[in-house]
Amino acid sequence: MNEAKRRFLLNALKLYDLGLIVVSFYLVTFLLVHAAHNVSLHDFLAMRVKLSNFLIFGFALFLCHTAFSFCGLYESRRLSTRLAESIDAVKATAFSTACLALVSALFSVRMITPQFLLVFWLISSFAVISSRLSLQYWLAVVRRHGRNLRYMLILGTNPRAIEFARKIQASPGRGYELLGFVDEDWAGTDAFKETGFKIRCDYAGLAEFLRRNVVDEVAIYLPLRSFYEHSSHVAALCEQHGMVMRFASDIFGLKTARSRAEEFDGDQHIAAYTGVRDGWPLFFKRVLDVVLSSVLLLLLTPLFLMVAALIKLTSKGPVFFRQERMGVNKRTFLIYKFRTMVPDAEKLIDALEAQNQVSGPVFKIMDDPRITPLGRMLRRSSIDELPQLFNVLKGDMSLVGPRPLPVRDYQGFNEDWQRRRFSVRPGITCLWQVNGRSSIPFEQWMRLDLQYMDEWSLWLDIKILARTIPAVLRGSGAA
Repeated sequence: MNEAKRRFLLNALKLYDLGLIVVSFYLVTFLLVHAAHNVSLHDFLAMRVKLSNFLIFGFALFLCHTAFSFCGLYESRRLSTRLAESIDAVKATAFSTACLALVSALFSVRMITPQFLLVFWLISSFAVISSRLSLQYWLAVVRRHGRNLRYMLILGTNPRAIEFARKIQASPGRGYELLGFVDEDWAGTDAFKETGFKIRCDYAGLAEFLRRNVVDEVAIYLPLRSFYEHSSHVAALCEQHGMVMRFASDIFGLKTARSRAEEFDGDQHIAAYTGVRDGWPLFFKRVLDVVLSSVLLLLLTPLFLMVAALIKLTSKGPVFFRQERMGVNKRTFLIYKFRTMVPDAEKLIDALEAQNQVSGPVFKIMDDPRITPLGRMLRRSSIDELPQLFNVLKGDMSLVGPRPLPVRDYQGFNEDWQRRRFSVRPGITCLWQVNGRSSIPFEQWMRLDLQYMDEWSLWLDIKILARTIPAVLRGSGAA
């Protein structure tokens, strides 16, 4: 497809998306007006609209278009899955809904109510997802018939290159025609020939092959250390020809880390990371933390006062226990808990070390002699943990996340894979709390924390919070 045709179709898609937003807006308006005033469709279409309203609506459409572009809906989606494209569409309509809310606040548009925004988001999401999936299906049909194809050449014949080629061949709807491979004879050449793929040329003949053949993309799968000069030469050739270069960002063979491209001062960088680093999900997680912790602190104020009085009446010492804990990326902070032990409990750990009943560096005694009678009840009901809501409000902790460990326990870690749990904000509850707490061995506890990090989503946080309440009521694993 030539550049002019591609740009024409892209602009047509942008106009189509704006049309979907307009139709969704007017459909929601009609539904709400009809429900409130029983207005017919004819009467609704006959209503007069002020010029100022047209200008405001035009501004809202501009913001919606910006949101769609920001969410990547107009980038090449050949290698994207239907699920990924649907998620991006939902993000785009969510941003568009937020833009309408902003317009409503700026210009005092009374008709844009919370109910209006919810219905608009649902209708526009359904419309955009349906149109994107239909377009993807239509393009797949066209590509299977040999139209709109992109011709790809792969450098390297190692297992990773072969795996990538098989994925390309297994998805004809993506519209890639595999030309073959480029490589020299090496120890794995005989094994490669058994795959049925063809070597089109060696590295010396690559420049001539690119000059004489239709090649849209070159995928580089050469080992970085031993073939850096080949890779850089091929990259320069592709740049000269204006071809797309593809290469696996996981050049170090990392097992769990993901990567993304970032720009810094005009230079492009590949950042490898684990878990979720930024974006709207983490923003909403923080909003959830602030809102819920604020509400809970307000509602639990009478309980806090009662517990504080009981602690003062039943034992000497402060109401709150403060201890230095390891936070995100090993930043230390002071954690707050209701005091459940005698005042000098920290100094008695060395004398009780031989009675430790849990594996790993963590110190736990089921019948700890340092715990006061009231403290035992507070621990069993997990009331002693409630002051950590102040830590959540401050930003030291989250409602859900790996438990923050004392500095002493961290110093006893002997496996680096366990330390990855400190790369996220610690929490009051996590998978460990809802799966047995103190009764779970230390290594399984660490693996549950990593499982939470690898599978994290807002929905997972909500499920853990919901499961925490019955776990606390049962007192399962509390010590």
